[in-house]
Amino acid sequence: MRAVTLITDEIPPLMHSDSGEKALNWMEEFKVSHLPVLKNGNFVGVISESDLLDQGNPEWTLDKLFQHLPRPYAYEGDHIYQVLAQMAEHKLSLIPILDKDEKYLGCTSVHHLLTLIANTGSIKENGGILVLEMARIDYSMAEIAQIVEGNDAKILSSYIMSSPDSTNIEVTLKINTVELDRIIRSFERYEYIIKASFQKSQYAEDLKFRYDALMNYLNF
Repeated sequence: MRAVTLITDEIPPLMHSDSGEKALNWMEEFKVSHLPVLKNGNFVGVISESDLLDQGNPEWTLDKLFQHLPRPYAYEGDHIYQVLAQMAEHKLSLIPILDKDEKYLGCTSVHHLLTLIANTGSIKENGGILVLEMARIDYSMAEIAQIVEGNDAKILSSYIMSSPDSTNIEVTLKINTVELDRIIRSFERYEYIIKASFQKSQYAEDLKFRYDALMNYLNF
């Protein structure tokens, strides 16, 4: 998914002439802690709730409260992974999306992105989850896929987690079967460490619980 397809119409931008009080009210209404700010139709930056609260004088206009604002954004052609990386790097609850000429097109929020991710791709596909641990230098998706496919199964998606202070990585696999016992035994024969597995009714119940908990949190 490209950034332009992630834009939500639910969150409007602020104008530079809007008050800090209006910004805080909108943040509460839209359940975000950041909002984009425009001046004469041009994107000038992102305002945060914490910066507003630090300033005081919420009745003042934004251009009077702030001479400069940070300008994190994503381009319309960026992949969803790049959008998420930008949001994580700048600790944003939303991110503006611009075209190649840096014209403001709209924004997307963490809530909107997680809802899209939860309702698309392999997340809702029936199957099991397997978490492997291995040394970084031993990682081979070709070998992992061969082991899974050797048990008449397919990898629907994979995710790699690593830590800068460790030489090991975790590989999370979504597999198109809830019967993982044979696959687990095969990985163990190849001396892979099985960190966790979610299968059969245990997987379905756990996924539903986590999904419901996430949606309840986002709608809080």
